[in-house]
Amino acid sequence: MTLKERINEDMKAAMRARETARLGTIRLLLAAIKQKEVDERITLDDAAVVAVIDRMLKQRRDSISQFRAAARHDLADAEQAEADLLGSYLPAGLSDAEIDAAIASAIAEASSGGAAGPALMGRVMSALKAKLAGRCDMSEVSRRVKNQLAGA
Repeated sequence: MTLKERINEDMKAAMRARETARLGTIRLLLAAIKQKEVDERITLDDAAVVAVIDRMLKQRRDSISQFRAAARHDLADAEQAEADLLGSYLPAGLSDAEIDAAIASAIAEASSGGAAGPALMGRVMSALKAKLAGRCDMSEVSRRVKNQLAGA
C-alpha cells in the first residue's frame, strides 16, 4: 500500500469514526497532494508525498511559534495536533549519530573533486536532501553541515 493510499484509508476511517479534527487535517493533506499533482501533471510517489508532508509540517511549526509568541495557546495547540497527525505519516526519524554519519559520508563524496570548506555546502546538501528528506529536520542538518565545513 502506498502512502497516498494509506492516507485515503485513514480519511475513510476518520469519516466513519466522526473524528472531525483528524478528518479536516487529512483532507488538507490530500488537497495539498492533489494540488501538487495537478500543478505538475504527474502522480506523486511516496517520496514526493513525504516532501508535501514535510512542507506542511514546516508551515505548522512556523505557525506554532508565531501563536505561542502571541500568547494564543489555543491556536498553537490546534496546530500542534495537526503537526502530530502529519508527522505520523513520515518515515521513522534518524538518530543524531545516523545524521552525523550521513553528513560525514556526503562531505567525503563531495570533497573527492578536490574542493574543500564552505564551497561544498550546495553539493553536500543536495546529496543529503535525497537521503534524509522527511526523516529529519533539514534546517538542523544544514546547520550541522555548515559547522563541519567551517571546521574543515
